[in-house]
Amino acid sequence: MRISKVYSWFYGYYPWMVVFATTLVLFGSLSKSNNNQDEVPLKASKFQKPLRLPNKGYGYPPVLAYWISGSKGDSNKMVRVLKAIYHPRNQYLLQLDSGSSDYERENLGFLIESETVLQTFGNVNVEGKSYAVNKMGSSALAATLHAAALLLKINSDWDWFIPLSASSYPLLNQDDLLHAFTFLPRELNFIDYISNPGWKQRGEINRIVVDPNLYYKSNTPINYDVETRKPDAFEIFGGSPWVILSRSFMEFCIYGWDNIPRKLLMYFTNVAYPLETYFHTVICNSFEFQNTTLSNDLRYDIIPKSPKPKILNTSKYGEIVAGESVFAQPIQEDDPLLNMIDEDVLHRMPDNFVPGSWSSCQGINQGEDLCYR
Repeated sequence: MRISKVYSWFYGYYPWMVVFATTLVLFGSLSKSNNNQDEVPLKASKFQKPLRLPNKGYGYPPVLAYWISGSKGDSNKMVRVLKAIYHPRNQYLLQLDSGSSDYERENLGFLIESETVLQTFGNVNVEGKSYAVNKMGSSALAATLHAAALLLKINSDWDWFIPLSASSYPLLNQDDLLHAFTFLPRELNFIDYISNPGWKQRGEINRIVVDPNLYYKSNTPINYDVETRKPDAFEIFGGSPWVILSRSFMEFCIYGWDNIPRKLLMYFTNVAYPLETYFHTVICNSFEFQNTTLSNDLRYDIIPKSPKPKILNTSKYGEIVAGESVFAQPIQEDDPLLNMIDEDVLHRMPDNFVPGSWSSCQGINQGEDLCYR
């Protein structure tokens, strides 16, 4: 009887022990981003010129901080995305997760190092370390926060954080995008709220989830545990996992000078699909940021209603380019849709960068300052 009672007590508290332990792992991962100098990725090449800061102030374009993430077999796709969104003003961080091999990560660094333009301006970084990530679990949220923390450590003089995947592609060249963002309030956050988001349809928001990828070295499925009650201390909001977030809001989430981000991080550590809810809930429950949102993620995205992801193709081309979206996803590698966007929208030649006002500055020392304007 004694053994039975002990087992019953342990079983009743086991999910909460798992929640506590997993949260500690997530906090530890984020703390390493802020405190460990070894976590800062090196430039693609030691021969790159030192980072030059672009002109800032009223009337000058903003600086965008892009994080391009991928997995096994995505190196070439990531480089193509980089060339399609490159501009000397911006900051770029490329990262492959643990689904990729050491060779793929080294090859990605080599591909970046071999581009003279990228070495000239020195604003592209490749993360040499890999982390296990499951898009359904809190490891995806941890990876996003980690990437933003690295970009802040490399150079905090940027205005918006834009996460992209290897399957994303731009629908607007960077000159036009920077011009469009020039006179927008720098504290504006682009978060798309969905009235009936996927997490509501799936009914998973109240379930405890354990993501082993926070402490495993290889990509692993998440584990579901028992049901738990919906929190009553805050209201949950959700929508698209793709966002464009201001630097001030990312600093708020990472440095945590208010208790809200960390309190919510503890909750969403053990929730499925936290990228669909965490940033939305933090910003709507924060007095400082709740009036800084625009309910639009500027993406043309297919939200799958089935486990099998849907892919954009040429049949959607007219609809894609006719809208207000700035990025489209997901698109398969070498899909004809990419070539159509390159030719008709971006005017990008194969394997080249998208031409822009900075293009004439390449390799001309006396004109380099113009490239940062």
